[in-house]
Amino acid sequence: MPQNRKQGIIFGLIMSYAMAYGMEVYNVAIKEGFNLQVGGFSTMTNHVFLDALLEALYMGVFVFIISSLYGSRVGAAFAAKYTNPEKDNPYFCRVMRQAGTVAIMCPSMSLVASILFSLIMGGADPVNLPAIWVGTVLRNFPMAFFWNMFAAAPFTHWAFEKLFPAKQSGPAVDAQPEAVR
Repeated sequence: MPQNRKQGIIFGLIMSYAMAYGMEVYNVAIKEGFNLQVGGFSTMTNHVFLDALLEALYMGVFVFIISSLYGSRVGAAFAAKYTNPEKDNPYFCRVMRQAGTVAIMCPSMSLVASILFSLIMGGADPVNLPAIWVGTVLRNFPMAFFWNMFAAAPFTHWAFEKLFPAKQSGPAVDAQPEAVR
């Protein structure tokens, strides 16, 4: 986990873009109608991945900004309310923080997406924004939850640990003879 502000920013960027890309693959596939075809999402073609990448480039910025402003803090507050790090399994504490973060980030990003894709780019009547937003949350929440739990968060933790390996301390590091180091 991040140990300083720089690491926190890098962790946040990896997580933001992992979430944005996964959600954009899902939403582009829906926009292209793959979910309505016989075979559903398994009928997707490779162009979905490129289209999603292009949208994720700017949606990741929105994810990072909202997460930095309040999303991560709300997730941490949720976990603090329902877990005790001194008694509970660390993995359970992490999953609860993820759940709290998704619970605030999905509606927030669904609002951004509703405004951007439905109103600005789609020309929908702004009077319908509440209904469009609720529909977008209903469509995206299950995917956001499971994508975060089983793909984006594990990938982010793996990538972060590769970039910033945990420092070993104690005799395990010093056990090798000087010539081997």
